[in-house]
Amino acid sequence: MNFKKEAFFDGNSDWEDLGAGVSRQFVGYNSQIMMVIVRFEKEAVGALHQHFHSQITYVASGIFEVEVDGETKILKAGDGFFAQPNIFHGVKCLEEGQLIDAFAPFREDFIK
Repeated sequence: MNFKKEAFFDGNSDWEDLGAGVSRQFVGYNSQIMMVIVRFEKEAVGALHQHFHSQITYVASGIFEVEVDGETKILKAGDGFFAQPNIFHGVKCLEEGQLIDAFAPFREDFIK
């Protein structure tokens, strides 16, 4: 398995189109942690899902309706949420924006 070896992120890495108004850019990762920027168009959805990773998400821009473990809140730039392992969570973008996701351990399923 290959891991990013760079110590600095300059923002020029490629964006991966995930479809339905969502794209992502990897900041960096190793086997223990991963950070990803996720860009959402207005009305785009990050479907309700769960995984065994811990996840912390920071709202860098935009407004999102966020559900974590059955509780729904409206989050704006500067807000964030924590999804513990195996807890259902998802988002709907109300105003175009970006989320910064950190996962531990890294999301091996994201790497092609």
